[in-house]
Amino acid sequence: MRFLGGLGLLAPIGLVIVLFVVPDAIQTWIHGGSRSILAALTAGLAGVALTTVLIFAYVRFRFGRLIRAAERMARGELEVEVKVPAGGLEGRLASAINELSGTMAANQEAASIDRLTGVANRQALLVALYAEVERATRYGRPLSVAFVDIDHFKSVNDNYGHAAGDQVLRGVAQTIRANLRGTDTIGRYGGEEFMLLLSETDVEEAADLAEKLRHLVQRLRFDVDGNARLTVTISIGVAGGTGHQLRVENLIRDADAAMYSAKSLGRNQTYIFAEPDDDARVPRAPISPAGRARAIELGRTAREAATAALTAVISPLPGYRGQPSALIASIVVAMAHQLDLPEAEIERLRVAALLHDLGKVAVPPEVLEKKTSLDSSEWRSVVQHPRIGQVILEQATTLRDAVPIILHHHERFSGHGYPYGLRGNEIPIGARIVAVADAYDAMTHDRPYKRAMTHEQAVMELRRHAGTQFDPDLVRLFVNIYGHRPPLPDARVVAMMANAVAHEEAPAPPTLFTPEPDPKIGRRRPPKPKASGELATG
Repeated sequence: MRFLGGLGLLAPIGLVIVLFVVPDAIQTWIHGGSRSILAALTAGLAGVALTTVLIFAYVRFRFGRLIRAAERMARGELEVEVKVPAGGLEGRLASAINELSGTMAANQEAASIDRLTGVANRQALLVALYAEVERATRYGRPLSVAFVDIDHFKSVNDNYGHAAGDQVLRGVAQTIRANLRGTDTIGRYGGEEFMLLLSETDVEEAADLAEKLRHLVQRLRFDVDGNARLTVTISIGVAGGTGHQLRVENLIRDADAAMYSAKSLGRNQTYIFAEPDDDARVPRAPISPAGRARAIELGRTAREAATAALTAVISPLPGYRGQPSALIASIVVAMAHQLDLPEAEIERLRVAALLHDLGKVAVPPEVLEKKTSLDSSEWRSVVQHPRIGQVILEQATTLRDAVPIILHHHERFSGHGYPYGLRGNEIPIGARIVAVADAYDAMTHDRPYKRAMTHEQAVMELRRHAGTQFDPDLVRLFVNIYGHRPPLPDARVVAMMANAVAHEEAPAPPTLFTPEPDPKIGRRRPPKPKASGELATG
C-alpha cells in the first residue's frame, strides 16, 4: 500500500515537473505521438498515476472493513466478526481476523471467568472493584460490597461428594447472578465465597438486596446422589460507603468481617458491618452418610432429652417468669414453614421458642411480678435474662444452636432493643420471628401489670409497631396466617411439654440473684426501661 501510494504521489509530481520544464510537451505529444520520447515519458507517468489511483481505491474499498475490524480488536473489543468472501487473499485475511478474534475472546474469558461457576474470578473481581471505587470516589457516589458464604458447605462435600458440591456452587452463583441488577457484579472470591459489587447502592439498599438473594438461595433444591432435595443457606456480610470514604482494602476487610458475624450469629442471615469479628470457623471431620444419619438420630434424641429436662424445670413457673409456651412455639413453627426454612432451622426455632425466656429463672420473682415501673437496678436484672439463657444453653451442648435466637429475641428492628442494640437484618431471623410470637402471647394473656388484649387488638398492636419494634415482613406474614383467626397451640408441642413434666423430676429451683451490670450491654445503644409507645413482651 505504501509503494502504491508512493507511485501515486510521484507520478503526478513527475508529470508536473515535465510540463514545467518543457511546456511544449503536451503539443509534442499531440503532434508527434509515439515518435517523441518525451511524449512517451509523459504518457507513461500519466498512466502510472491513473493506475495507482484505481488500485488504491480498489484496495481501500475491498480491505477497508478488514482494517476497521483489526482496529476494533486493537482497542480491546472482543468477538469481532467479519463476513468471509469466497476464496482469494481477502477471504484468507477475513478468516484469520475471525479466528484471531475468537482466540482472544477465549483467552480473555479463561483469564477472567471462573470455569466452574461461570462468574468472574478473583482477579477480574478485584480489577472491577478498583474501577468501581475509583469511579465512586471521583463522583462522590455510594458503593457497597457484599461477601456471600455458603453455610456448612464442607459438610455437603463430605456427605455427598465433590460433584454435589460443584453443583451447589454453580446453582448458587447462577441464581445470584440472574437476580442482580445490570450494573452489579458477582465473582467467586475463593472456595465457597462470592463477592458482590453493588454500584450506586448504600448499605441499607445492599442489605435489602442481599436478603432477597438469601431467600432465593434458601428455596433452591438440588438433586444430588443421596438427597434429591438438598437445600443450602448463605450468610452475607455487607460493607460500603460514599465517595472519599471508600478504600478497597477496608471494603474487603469490613464485608468479610460482617459475613463472619452473620455466621457467628447463627448463619442464614445478612449482617451489615459494625465492628470486626475474630471468630473463626471450626473445621469438621468428614463422615459417611450412614454415620451422619446415626449422628443426627442420636443428636435429636439428646436434644429432645435436654429440651425436656429444661422444660420440666420451667413449666411450673408462671408464663411471665419463663414458662414455655406451646402457643409461641406453634406460631414460630407455622411462620417458619411459610418462609420455607429448612427443617433443621425449623427445629432450632421450635426449641428456641420454647426456651426463649429460660433466663428469667435467675431474675428475682418480685421484680417480674412488680405492678409498677421498674427502677434502674431492677431493669438491669431484667434485661440480662437473654444473656443468662445463653449461659444456661451453652452448658447444654445439644442446644447451643438455639443460643443466638434466645440471646437476641429482645432486640428491636429499629435498634433500640437489648442486649446489644442490633437492628434490622443484623438480628437473626429466628430471633425476629420469636419476637413477634412472644409479643402476641404476652398481649393476649394477663400479666401482673396489665390485662390481656383480644386477638384483634393484639394484631393491631403488631401492625402499629411493625418497622420499629418488629420486622415488618414478619408481621405481614403473621397477619396473613392468623389475621382472621387466633393461633392455637400445636397438639404435638402440648403433648411433648406434658410428657416432659410427667417423666422428668424437676431439680430444685436455682438460687435467685440480682446480676451485676454488664458493661457490654448496650455497646451500641444503652438499654432503657420500656417507653410508653413500646410493647411489653414476655
